[in-house]
Amino acid sequence: MIENPFTSKTFTNIWVKFFGGHQNTSKFSGIEGIQFIKGNWGIYHNLGKTHTKGMFYSIENPISLQGKTCLIYDVPSYFKCPGPNVPESTTLLKIRQYPGFLIELDQFKDLQDYMRHKFQKSSRYKLNKYQKRLNECFDIKPVMHDAALNLDEFNKIFEKFRSLLVKRFEGKGEHNNNLDIEEWEFYKNVAFPMIQEKKAGLFVVYNDGEPIAITLNYFSGDIIFDAITVFDIDYAKFNLGSINIMFLIQWGIKNGYKILDFSKGYFDYKTRWATKKYDFEYHILYGTKSILSKIKGKSLATLLKLKQYLREKNLNHLLNKIRFAIQPKEKSEPNAINGRTKKFIFKDYDDSNGLPLGKETVVTPETRALLFEFLYLFGENSREVEIYKLKDSDNLFVFMGKNIKKMAVAINDPLPPNYV
Repeated sequence: MIENPFTSKTFTNIWVKFFGGHQNTSKFSGIEGIQFIKGNWGIYHNLGKTHTKGMFYSIENPISLQGKTCLIYDVPSYFKCPGPNVPESTTLLKIRQYPGFLIELDQFKDLQDYMRHKFQKSSRYKLNKYQKRLNECFDIKPVMHDAALNLDEFNKIFEKFRSLLVKRFEGKGEHNNNLDIEEWEFYKNVAFPMIQEKKAGLFVVYNDGEPIAITLNYFSGDIIFDAITVFDIDYAKFNLGSINIMFLIQWGIKNGYKILDFSKGYFDYKTRWATKKYDFEYHILYGTKSILSKIKGKSLATLLKLKQYLREKNLNHLLNKIRFAIQPKEKSEPNAINGRTKKFIFKDYDDSNGLPLGKETVVTPETRALLFEFLYLFGENSREVEIYKLKDSDNLFVFMGKNIKKMAVAINDPLPPNYV
């Protein structure tokens, strides 16, 4: 029996509080490890519904559904459940719904061993270069927060978590259902007590104490479930998304985990990093002797197959873009990439030019974008860089690092008259 965090008392009780309405929970004799609640069409579904990242259950003879039809969401095919003990009096239908991706951590000694097996030499070189440059330019520290995390700090991280997600999906022009108010409040309310119970953790990459990448993880024995993840897109040039995964792989191997599960849904980064693809299945159970139960079960299976067909045609991405377009916009953090209104090039700078410069004390989205590009190109540390702007101009900036001084000039704009 897998020790499943999504069937724990804490997870299910909080889920019922948010999404259970006034329905009573139910258990069915012979279905072990799962509780149910009555939903649409009188069909019973598992507590947690689609908010889990992987349900496990087993069937023991005899089973008594009492004429009911049951739906179990999000069963990973690699769980190989419920096993071979489904009695003849019960029909089990397995409907494929989403692809899943995972890394078999136990196949590797450490991060570098994984990188050698997964990526070609040129790709390893680039990824290691990104990581080295990020560490050169910023004060980077990855931390897996556990039960020692206090509530005040948790709230600060979760506030930042949300703002980064808003910023990320605003940049993509897509709706993210995790940001729906009720859903987000559920994740916030369930995460902290589960962290205290060591069934969850917040993996945070800090730059000088400021979170720049955050992942909510659940733990199931030797499995890490990556539930929600985001990184600050201002750091995209440093490939922070990939570096965050590298940090998490390193932490998982070091702490004896066998699997890092990226959970359901297709994203390019999952196919790039995963060592195994599997299917998320929806399991439908109904008694063979109940005509009504059989009709409900087969109708539900047809509907789920149709939804999967439309999903494979990318209709869900179109709907997410439509929802984003029509929904009220939430105020997000300034986006350094989108904040840039002009294109700049870097030129050598010499103090002898005597340009009338003023020191910038406030970093705008545009200057932040230029600063990050300067750091990436020349490897200076952000703490040691001062920014100046040509007085009475928005088209020329000077970046003075410990070793490098460069002038950022808007393309096609004339240089100052006294510049040599």
